[in-house]
Amino acid sequence: MNLRKLLALWALFAGVWRWGRGNPVALLLALAGLGGWYGYEALYVRPQMAYLGLPQATRWADPMTWTRVFRNQGYLAGYSELRGDPLWVIYALSAPPADAPHLKRLNRFIADGRSLTRIGHDDYDKSGYDRGHMAPNHAISLLYGRAGQRDTFLMTNIVPQTAALNERVWERLEEMELDRLAPRLGKLWVVTGPVFEGGTERLKSAFRVEVPDACYKIYAAQGADGAPRFLAVVVPQTVRGNESLDRFVVTVDEVERRTGFDFFPGLDPKLEPAAEGKIDPVFWQVGEWAAVAGRYGDRKGKFTGRE
Repeated sequence: MNLRKLLALWALFAGVWRWGRGNPVALLLALAGLGGWYGYEALYVRPQMAYLGLPQATRWADPMTWTRVFRNQGYLAGYSELRGDPLWVIYALSAPPADAPHLKRLNRFIADGRSLTRIGHDDYDKSGYDRGHMAPNHAISLLYGRAGQRDTFLMTNIVPQTAALNERVWERLEEMELDRLAPRLGKLWVVTGPVFEGGTERLKSAFRVEVPDACYKIYAAQGADGAPRFLAVVVPQTVRGNESLDRFVVTVDEVERRTGFDFFPGLDPKLEPAAEGKIDPVFWQVGEWAAVAGRYGDRKGKFTGRE
């Protein structure tokens, strides 16, 4: 457990102590309840929703990498109160049921009452940026129903994205992972979030929200031999939107270096150099989907594929 989590737990238990010191029985019951809840969350539920462990900050002394973990229907979010963005989001995909209902998209995003920043829908108005889902609305709604869809509209699942990134490249990636990778692989784990590099830019409409320079996705699955396989992409905010997706493929090591997170801390160190340090386009069949247009077409002009 890192320092920030210890400090948070200490503050929590200190508050309970002050409340219950006049009643030892109540205090013991409260402490047992809190300990049981935290153990259930940290040791059982959250690990079930992640592949090879939850992401761990490699620069633990840097407060800009500190996260609060929020468990939602269908995904986990590691949220930064200082940046006003989730630094990582984890979800798992499989082929959706054939009769899964296609739910109508929500009209507004939702402030997350668990966060301190309380970013709301209107904070992005006239900012010049889209509200970019990390856990995708469409896939989560198909797999987890109305409750899952609602949770994807929590602002703790959102980062600022340019229209070209959000409505074109990101949309194509979300369609590819649901329509092609998940059905073929059986189960697909996705870790996704923002990349912050260089100077600091914040929304002109809400200073609490930092604007990332790029966004990443890491796909994880097991090969036929049981070994973990990974594919990573990093997409800059400056994309035009009609680029071939293979242009953005990188190693997991590069994403970890640029974000300051170890995304799969449970990975066998002997497997790490080959799994995280190399690109495997054959296993992921990158050539079959990299230049495919989005399901809904290009919103800003005809998709041109490879350039």
